Amino acid sequence: MTRILTITFFILTLFSLPSQGQTDFRVMSYNVENLFDTKDDPFTADNDFLPSGNRHWTPGRFYHKLQQLAKVITAAGEWSTPALVGLCEVENDSVLVRLLNYTPLRRQHYRYCMTHGQDTRGINVALLYQRDKFRYRGHTEHPVRFTRKQHKHTRNILHVWGDVITGDRIDVFVCHFPSRYGGEKESEPDRLDAARTLRVLCDSLHHLHPAPHILIMGDFNDTPDDMSIREILYAHPFPISCLSGSDSMPMKSRTDAYPSLHLYNLFAKDKPYFPGSHKYQGEWSQLDQLILSSSLTDTTSRMQVIPGSARIFSPPFLLTKDKTWRGERPFRTYYGFKYEGGYSDHLPLIVDFLLLK
Repeated sequence: MTRILTITFFILTLFSLPSQGQTDFRVMSYNVENLFDTKDDPFTADNDFLPSGNRHWTPGRFYHKLQQLAKVITAAGEWSTPALVGLCEVENDSVLVRLLNYTPLRRQHYRYCMTHGQDTRGINVALLYQRDKFRYRGHTEHPVRFTRKQHKHTRNILHVWGDVITGDRIDVFVCHFPSRYGGEKESEPDRLDAARTLRVLCDSLHHLHPAPHILIMGDFNDTPDDMSIREILYAHPFPISCLSGSDSMPMKSRTDAYPSLHLYNLFAKDKPYFPGSHKYQGEWSQLDQLILSSSLTDTTSRMQVIPGSARIFSPPFLLTKDKTWRGERPFRTYYGFKYEGGYSDHLPLIVDFLLLK
């Protein structure tokens, strides 16, 4: 009897061990809602986020915000924090230095890179990365190429490239497209320009590498079915055919301008796991996206997305009762000008990859 129990224990232990040569790689995208410091930048419109401003943004509230964001990133990692974290609405280097050094995230040894654009409010995008999971090689930022003389100043597109443990290169783009302020249709041309700029950058990589590993994330201020994403960026739903290792597209091919670089939006689906990543006037919408090049969906690749792993991270602590529109809504830092002390007006996105050594 003892021998049988020993053998059974050995078998259970064997099957519970992780497969040798395989490791998970989690990616997170999060609009953190106005991560400002408390100092005045004379070149941007940040007056609301000062101790003397309309929102009374004090050092205590700023410190609490940092702790809240660290909690979200840690919780999203579950067993370990995400390897890559794309952030939208961060003001400057100082807020990221404090986030990574004066919160529990200091034990995770993150490094960061960010844009320093000409956004009117002074907000930027950034990427956090763990050096033991992502070997940073370089980064740059690209301004949106606008076609209209009158347009909004917006965030630059952040491009970061580096290697994962398989030795494969991955190119990461973090985006925050122009807002819908002033009207969705009236502001749409600016988002179309942002999508064109991003598509050109992706195609440039494809011209240099036959099958680039491209990962795009951020707040697009458009849904998967809007023109900027579906028609211009040409990011379509994740097709079932990708699970077989095929690189075929179950849709009509684009013009010869984009002959073979296929992009798939992991959140372009009929029934998402959660109604959306952002709620406005009682309506949920999917404004945040995670988009992949087809090489990351190929089951023969050493780096491949785990099907079904992409989801909106929506634990109960990130939500609160929506007293105005019913149901739930994101637990925000501010609701209008009322300080709530929550997290953000957006919910994060996460996705997992399998790395085969």
